[in-house]
Amino acid sequence: MKYGFIKVAAASPALRLGDTAYNLESAKASLDAAEHLGANLLVLPELHLTGYTCGDLFYSDLLLDGALEALGALRDYTAGKRCLLVVGLPLRLGGKLYNCAAVLQGGKVLGLVPKTVLPNYGEFYEKRQFTSGADYQGPAEIPLLGQEIPFGRDLLFCCREVPDYRLAVEICEDLWVAAPPSTRHAVAGATVLVNCSASDETIGKAEYRRSLVVGQSARLMAGYLYADAGCGESTTDMVFAGHNLIAENGKLLAQTGLFTNDMAVTELDVCRLAAERRRTNTWPAADTAGYTVIPFSLPVTQTPLTRFIDPHPFVPADSAERSERCEAILAMQAEGLRRRLAHIGCRTAVLGISGGLDSTLALLVTVRAMDLLGRPRTDTVAVTMPGFGTTDRTRGNAEILCERLGVTLRTVPIAESVRQHFRDIGHDEAVTDTTYENAQARERTQVLMDIANQQNGIVVGTGDLSELALGWATYNGDHMSMYGVNGSIPKTLVRYLVRHAADTCGDEALAAVLSDILDTPVSPELLPSADGSIGQKTEDLVGPYELHDFFLYHFIRYGCPPQKILYLAELAFAGRYDRAEILRWLRTFFRRFFQQQFKRSCLPDGPKVGSVTLSPRGDWRMPSDACATLWLQQLDALQ
Repeated sequence: MKYGFIKVAAASPALRLGDTAYNLESAKASLDAAEHLGANLLVLPELHLTGYTCGDLFYSDLLLDGALEALGALRDYTAGKRCLLVVGLPLRLGGKLYNCAAVLQGGKVLGLVPKTVLPNYGEFYEKRQFTSGADYQGPAEIPLLGQEIPFGRDLLFCCREVPDYRLAVEICEDLWVAAPPSTRHAVAGATVLVNCSASDETIGKAEYRRSLVVGQSARLMAGYLYADAGCGESTTDMVFAGHNLIAENGKLLAQTGLFTNDMAVTELDVCRLAAERRRTNTWPAADTAGYTVIPFSLPVTQTPLTRFIDPHPFVPADSAERSERCEAILAMQAEGLRRRLAHIGCRTAVLGISGGLDSTLALLVTVRAMDLLGRPRTDTVAVTMPGFGTTDRTRGNAEILCERLGVTLRTVPIAESVRQHFRDIGHDEAVTDTTYENAQARERTQVLMDIANQQNGIVVGTGDLSELALGWATYNGDHMSMYGVNGSIPKTLVRYLVRHAADTCGDEALAAVLSDILDTPVSPELLPSADGSIGQKTEDLVGPYELHDFFLYHFIRYGCPPQKILYLAELAFAGRYDRAEILRWLRTFFRRFFQQQFKRSCLPDGPKVGSVTLSPRGDWRMPSDACATLWLQQLDALQ
């Protein structure tokens, strides 16, 4: 429950048709198993207390009485348990029979939700026995089992302790129609949607069912639990596979195999879901008009997470998906630059090439843009500008890279120009401070701008998203260009894009130099080294980029506070960084992020390629003098 994580489960207990006592015990066993796993919510299949395939036995009062008696016993069994239980049963009411889902917790029936859409085609004939909940005209509460129980399609179960945890129920076919009730429930504020189902198995249906559940969770920015009938249902005309599914906002988190009767278990992040809705201003304000709101309580405890916390959220873990994503990103970057070059009508694209990752990616993108324009690659002017800290390794790699790509290479040493500048401003060259470093960065930008004027071109920026987040750029130095192709690419993704280029270029020499660039430590190379090696390593100064990209993703994408980011990072990087190190760099991240906004407020244009970007014209608006006090205070409390 802490940080908004709700452990949830969907199960298909074995049953016997018409044997309500047996089905009661199997429901109890599933509840005990879910409680043992620490679940806050368990969903069981449609009509579980009787079985779905009872046919005309549903006309039997004996069966209906048995189901009601089982419900009472199951209600009592939930006393003293924290888990919210949703289970299906048939219910007589006002002379009609309804296919219902009961929501139970703490020794009470919190509510009863009737099925809205009754299938009556193919192998289904539910209208023979049941009445749609849409036709119910009775009171909002019904006397049952010594309680006054809310009854109706529009019930919203709300957790007092975690306000973002709001649950609603639909039943099987309700999901398969053009306008599922869950859509209405989500608009009313439900972040967790559950479906008690009895979906029979036919060829290809599992894939379609999975796409429905995942798609509905994406459209509604919600968690969706689907509990499917399984072992014990009649096989006279159908078979049931117990295909249980749990999805969150378009991502399948857990599912069971067919014909296994296993339990799907994972955690939903309801705070993340609520944040996603808040940032999407096309999502309507919660409208509970016509809904009965039913509060319930759960103890707020730490939820041990079993769901995967990706340490590299910007980079797909699956190699095939990653390759496809890399190709799409390179295409977007190149198309953005192609359009800008064509619009301006300039003759060349000019960029600084250092032999590092960012400038390598920018060069690869620029070459693609020239190819798209049908222009010679020599219209790309790559400028290497060796300074006080430039090493033979990076300079050599830059030269080989330009040769293999067939671009125009110019070399403009900057050391003497910078020394003249030091003399002009009265700076001692022996003092290797910020002035010493930034003077080189600004000199390089001046060189690029002037060559662009000379060559009737524009300067292509190389800085990436991670550097922008940390403000790790010299204002009016490498911070500035006419078009920044890497501006929405985080450092962790830059590496994979260059790796993808190496793997797919078909040129052994080019692949070799790209591989060596990948192996080169990230460095601005602004400080001299006695032995000619790279002595200035960026990650030693500002922290590991994989941590900063993780922080950036969860802070910008979902608005997570520092304490939740720390919790997630400890899980994602377990065994690699300890708590103290993560806290250290998390504090650096927030301090620099707030201090350096002024650099992001005047960024050059550049294409957005992912869901996180810091463009002042796009996704991120922030005053340059905003205070980090609240975020840093929370971090201080976590020490």
